[in-house]
Amino acid sequence: MKTLIETIVTPLVDHPDDIIVDEKEENHKVVYHLTVHPDDVGKVIGKNGRIAKAIRTVVYAAGSDSEKRIYLDIM
Repeated sequence: MKTLIETIVTPLVDHPDDIIVDEKEENHKVVYHLTVHPDDVGKVIGKNGRIAKAIRTVVYAAGSDSEKRIYLDIM
């Protein structure tokens, strides 16, 4: 899943080396924390959050086979 998130975000940003995806697994959920360079945050979130919503939709669909709920936080 980390690779999928990095693959989606890399073409969107100017500083692809600063992409960090951390994974925290809890009882019934897995939380991915996406951190990008401060200049790239707006590009990843997009106007009115449309790009962030699209990224989340793809990640949630890819993880639908899992028994645990998947969350994506963008920082």
